[in-house]
Order: sequence, then structure tokens, then C-alpha cells
Amino acid sequence: MNEKRFPLDWLVLPLIGMLAVVMLWAISCSTWAPNLPSPIKTWQVSLPYLSQPFAKRGELDQGILRFTWYSLILVGKGYFLALLIGTPLGFLLGTSKLLTRIFDPIIQFLKPVSPLAWLPLGLVLFGKSEPAALFTIALCSMWPTVVNTAMGVRAVPQDYLNVAKVLKLSRTKTLFKVLLPATLPFMFTGFRLSLGIAWLVIVACEMLTGAPGVGGFLWQEYNSLIYEHIILCILTIGAVGFALDRLMSVVERRFQPA
Repeated sequence: MNEKRFPLDWLVLPLIGMLAVVMLWAISCSTWAPNLPSPIKTWQVSLPYLSQPFAKRGELDQGILRFTWYSLILVGKGYFLALLIGTPLGFLLGTSKLLTRIFDPIIQFLKPVSPLAWLPLGLVLFGKSEPAALFTIALCSMWPTVVNTAMGVRAVPQDYLNVAKVLKLSRTKTLFKVLLPATLPFMFTGFRLSLGIAWLVIVACEMLTGAPGVGGFLWQEYNSLIYEHIILCILTIGAVGFALDRLMSVVERRFQPA
């Protein structure tokens, strides 16, 4: 029974949903949104960027996968920086009520700040677009990791810590043998949320700085009124975000205890 339903769940039903969205898109073009390019026209205009996805004809005239690659490299650097800072900070806040009382108001104050606000500050601090983008990505995407890691540490049963004390485990062994395995599900929830935010932030950063990437290409095509390429960028951003989330899900299953 499960084997028969499996293709229906992961293939047929999503295809029906996507077909419904395309139909709604086509109907919108022919009724109330005449400036919106149709699916067929979008495909025709975007074909050079899809058929030669790694071509480089100019700084902001490249294949869509080359643009995506530029964005992913920057996201990877900023995301790694976010985890490098956010994970230890989450453990510190989870193990110390004093630190939580000191820093939690600051975290809640900084979390809602938009990347559109942080990027200009990064440009002032670093003077160049790439380090400013890394600063913005790391600062905006680290908070889910901090908060979820701290929650995971606080959720560790006291019995686990008592057993560690009875066995006279050192702090390092307690961290790696008790706290880390018990906190891992919370951490990966934070990692997935942080990755999604990092991908959102890079698009905003590239749009503001005009750097080569999906966001920079989108902003250029908006200024050129080439709406087909705007839709191509939107679809690319969604597809890459979906793929990154699924990739993180695979990594999470790989590290989950059996």
C-alpha cells in the first residue's frame, strides 16, 4: 500500500499543484495583468540563460547557473560564519541563566532588523561590497541558530547531567557526550532556518550592491523592464531555496542518532 502511494505523494500531487499555479499565471496574463509575461513568453525569452547556464557574455550577462554559483559561494561563506558564531553563543546562553538575562534583550532587539538596514552599515565598516555582504548574511541568519541551540541545551533532561556528574565527566566530555547529542535536533532546526534566511539575505545584498549573482541580475533586469528575466530569477531563487532545505534535511538525517 505504501509503495503504491509513494509516487502519488512525492511526484503526482506536487505536479498537480505546479500545473495549477502555471494555469493561474497564464489566466492572470490574459485577464487582469497584461504586463505580466505569459509562461510561454517567459520560457522563450529566458531560454538563452537556461540553454547556456554557465555562459559569460558580460559582468551582468551570464548564464543563470553561473549567477546562482556566485550567490551560493557568498551564502556559504556567510552561513559558515553565522554557524561559527551562533552555535557556541547558543550553548553559552543555554547553560548560563545570567548570560541569558544579559544578552536576550539584545538578541530580541537585533533579530527584527532588516538586511536592508545592516548592509549600509557593513559598507561603512568594511568599505567593500563582499565583506559587507558577509557581515549582513552572518548577522541576519545567526539568530535562529542561537535561539534554537539555547532552547535545546535548556531542554536537556536534568537526569542526563546528573549521570554525567556521577560518572565525573569533564566539562568537555559532558559537552560532547551529553549536551551535543541531546541538543542536535534543536540545532538542526536552527541550521535550516538560518540557511533559508542566508539565501534570502544574499538576494537583497546583491540587489543593493549590484554584485554579480541572482539578486544583482534580478535588479538589473527590473531596471531594464525585462519582466521575463525577473520571473526567471524568482523561479531560480525558489528552486535553490527548496534544494538547500532538502539538502539540509539529508544532512540532518545523517547526523541523527539511530
